[in-house]
Amino acid sequence: MLAIAQAPIWMYTKSVDFRSQIDGLMLIVAAQLKEDPVSGQLFIFFNRDRNKIKVLFWDRNGFCLLYKRLEKGRFQYNVTAQQKATISREAFQCLLAGMDITRLPAIKTIAASCFY
Repeated sequence: MLAIAQAPIWMYTKSVDFRSQIDGLMLIVAAQLKEDPVSGQLFIFFNRDRNKIKVLFWDRNGFCLLYKRLEKGRFQYNVTAQQKATISREAFQCLLAGMDITRLPAIKTIAASCFY
């Protein structure tokens, strides 16, 4: 169901009124992020206190909405001046686990020059 292996993951960096459900978040994706809500991409939204997260995505024949509330602490991410930011799958998994993704070590991508 949650096919994050192929889909880009977008984070909306502004806080969202969490009374918004699928239709309201879909409008933010289309109007603010300028992305196609039915593209299969994942869209992450946070509440003002950053202790709740919603993930919206299209799955073959309908929208899915993932919701998580931290009982203690806040979701930690880099707040930028931009309205959207892309994150890696690893960072997404760490974010859902409640980890501070601002402190994740960067792993360099390397190109193999020879094989043995």
